[in-house]
Amino acid sequence: MQVRIGSCLCVFLLMLSAANAADNDDKTDRGSQVTFSKDVAPILQKSCQSCHHAGTSAPMPLTTYAEVRPWARSIKEKVVLRDMPPWHLDKTVGIRKYKNDRSLSDGEIAAIARWVDAGAPQGNQADMPPPLTFPPDSQWFIGKPDLTVTTDQDFVMYPSGPDWWIDQFGEVRLTEDRWIKAMEIKPSNPKIVHHAVIYAIEPDAPEGTPETGVQLHEYAVGKYGDIFSADTGRLLKAGTRLRFDMHYFAVGSEQHNRTTIAFKFYPQGVVPKYQVRSIPIRNIPNDELEIPPNTVVRTDGYYRLTRNARIDAFQPHMHMRGRGMTLEAIHLNNTTEILSSVDHFNFNWHINYIYADDVTPLLPAGTVLHMIGIHDNTAANRRNPDPAMWAGFGERSVDDMLQVWLDIVYLDDAEFQRLVAARKTKLAEPRP
Repeated sequence: MQVRIGSCLCVFLLMLSAANAADNDDKTDRGSQVTFSKDVAPILQKSCQSCHHAGTSAPMPLTTYAEVRPWARSIKEKVVLRDMPPWHLDKTVGIRKYKNDRSLSDGEIAAIARWVDAGAPQGNQADMPPPLTFPPDSQWFIGKPDLTVTTDQDFVMYPSGPDWWIDQFGEVRLTEDRWIKAMEIKPSNPKIVHHAVIYAIEPDAPEGTPETGVQLHEYAVGKYGDIFSADTGRLLKAGTRLRFDMHYFAVGSEQHNRTTIAFKFYPQGVVPKYQVRSIPIRNIPNDELEIPPNTVVRTDGYYRLTRNARIDAFQPHMHMRGRGMTLEAIHLNNTTEILSSVDHFNFNWHINYIYADDVTPLLPAGTVLHMIGIHDNTAANRRNPDPAMWAGFGERSVDDMLQVWLDIVYLDDAEFQRLVAARKTKLAEPRP
């Protein structure tokens, strides 16, 4: 189903208003001068420098005053518009607590804006926090892996031409089954990789399993692996073959790539209590995704939970015309609840939003998950390659998609009721 909607200018104005208001957690005295050393440097250390330091692919380091000062007005613009740090959730609706939240508070945004408007003063060097140290950019986000699997052949991408989709393969060299605690994918040459989706082809897969395997993990720019919740994992069987579904694009010169997936395991013999699955929800059939020229279009997708479930993570996937996505639950009593909503999607950052343990959605069997996607094929979308072009479902970046990846743990009735009761007890406890 598709419904065309009007302009989202009101949402943009609300964002600007919120960005210029200090929130309750802002510790800065609004009557005093905001300086880099005392106020701005701690914010950059908390939310920016992990990417913006020397030796990374970020366009500039932001670790010293000399590095930051030339970019002051650009930094203000990016944080006020909530383009940076990359965290695209609407903070006014749905679940508000995430394990990997890198966003700035309204107060932090206001402090940066005040600093820039005052001329970006350095302040007293003695107020600077101690500098951070960073691991090499090549180091795994999930930590030192227990096993890595790399594509069996070097891939050579031509200098120019159409995108290229190809299956590559790698062998899992394990002598026994192991439970995955975390996993992460790295291409050796990310500038030519649009995405990589890895499927596990198991040696004794149940009848009815696709010959192409079951989805294990996905890489796209901005996604830093899957780190599962406590006592939660995924089984990797000895003898498994991995299929790397690769999407490459040309960048003007011949390029090479090999892709590696890294695993961290639970200790040998340890079986986690919960098994997690990666489930995609999309509009079906894909051909119904239609985005005419110069329009803003809404498209819906639905997925009925056949078992009780805990949802651990939410990751929208769209292309350049993607503008927003909301995931809501339609409960058994016919009420609806927004779980998460991305209101300023950015194709350059595919973020996996990991729910905090005490707010992970607990949903009974029969609940319907409702995905609402917004595509903006107008000139107002500054990432739109051509607002005069019709777009629909396709694998190329200039085509579009609509799906949400969910990390889901299925629960039997007894465990589901136990978790729901524990959640209610926790909520009833007086706050300190």
